[in-house]
Amino acid sequence: MDDDSGSGGSGGSGAGHAARPRRADARRNEEDLLDAAAAIFVTSGVEAPVWDIAARAGVGTGTIYRHFPTRADLVIAVYRHQVDACADAGPGLLAAGPTPHAALARWIGLFVDFLVTRHGLAAVLQPDNADFAALHAYFLGRLLPVCAGLLDAATAAGEIRPGVDAYELLRGVGNLCIGAGHDPRYDARRLVELLVAGLRLPR
Repeated sequence: MDDDSGSGGSGGSGAGHAARPRRADARRNEEDLLDAAAAIFVTSGVEAPVWDIAARAGVGTGTIYRHFPTRADLVIAVYRHQVDACADAGPGLLAAGPTPHAALARWIGLFVDFLVTRHGLAAVLQPDNADFAALHAYFLGRLLPVCAGLLDAATAAGEIRPGVDAYELLRGVGNLCIGAGHDPRYDARRLVELLVAGLRLPR
């Protein structure tokens, strides 16, 4: 992740143009690092060794500490990154079809994947930490409108019953996912799929 691109001798507008790709590369590098951390958190928990994350991302541990000085910084960044990814996926799923309800089901599946990392926050942050409240507000601000939009589209298409509240749906999905990792006989994903299927109106 070196910043040296050989443009040190350029001047004027050329140097200005060279700065943009470096910033874009830095963003992509950070996103790759956060994707690697999220994957490790899912399999090994948020207390996974930093060198495991570095190895998956293909960087040194120093690179991780340069971006995220503490583990809490890294976990918070992963959380926000996954919230953004989940929120950004909604419109694309709706556009790709085949139906609004199918898009909703696929998006809820992404939301369930996200919850695996979300529940691990308790190992790093205490509930009275100000970051907890800020992250919860960010979570609601980004994900509720996307879920509501998918529900509205499915309702307008006559696929689901009207009046389904986005907050209640996400809260219900979250409750179904709590403790899923502690009981091998408990399949939260299957229960969530049944919940979403139950929203459909009979044909």
